[in-house]
Amino acid sequence: MLVDSHCHLEYEGLVEDQESVLARARDAGVQGFLNISTRQAEWDQVVATAARETDVWASVGIHPHNADGHADLARETLFEATQHLKVVGIGETGLDYYYDKSDRNVQQSLFRMHIGVARETGLPLIIHTRDAEDDTAAILEDEMGKGAYPALIHCFTASAEFGKRVLDLGLSISLSGIVTFKNAKDLQEVAKVIPADRLLVETDSPFLAPVPHRGRTCEPAFVADTAQFVADLRGIGVEDLATQTTRNFHSLFSKTKATQGQGA
Repeated sequence: MLVDSHCHLEYEGLVEDQESVLARARDAGVQGFLNISTRQAEWDQVVATAARETDVWASVGIHPHNADGHADLARETLFEATQHLKVVGIGETGLDYYYDKSDRNVQQSLFRMHIGVARETGLPLIIHTRDAEDDTAAILEDEMGKGAYPALIHCFTASAEFGKRVLDLGLSISLSGIVTFKNAKDLQEVAKVIPADRLLVETDSPFLAPVPHRGRTCEPAFVADTAQFVADLRGIGVEDLATQTTRNFHSLFSKTKATQGQGA
């Protein structure tokens, strides 16, 4: 049984037929879903889906693309949103210098605010980073010096050096369908050596459909294809990889343990 540790069930391509999307994933062996938010306006909808579905959980946070529109977001507002029973993570947050859709200083300020709330609540931080390895690692290291917090690099595509830096901080790493792409040779080498107790899998659906589904809208059922590919890379059975990554998910997002099989 697998967990899709990062999906956007409220996004176009999934939300129109959410019930069938979830049914197909369950038929494929997916037993849990973390429904990720990227802006404050999504929080209520993301949480409502988690409250309705017993195997869905939610995150609250601000994607770096949306940082400029949330520059004045109060720490207390984010903290309060984390208190819902089915909210188990904070994010996605982080830095994106590839698109630069928001001012970099605002991105960094909000990223640090999210880290502070993760430290205060004990809920894991879900981190997006693109073309911002040095600043992301520097902020994570600086903030870890102020007090430990749990965190995950989602949809890992960064360098092996960045991977080592975040693993040294105690972070976990999640692999998406990108790892199955033919041009992802460097990422595939990293995927082979991520410590077994720090590895998760995800779809980031509706984006990044893995081989053999490229060109289609990605959906949570496809996490099974990514898991099979990663298991083959690591020379283990997919059942073993599923067991380990599911255990890792519930260990990192430990608030899920109190609500497995429940709505809220």
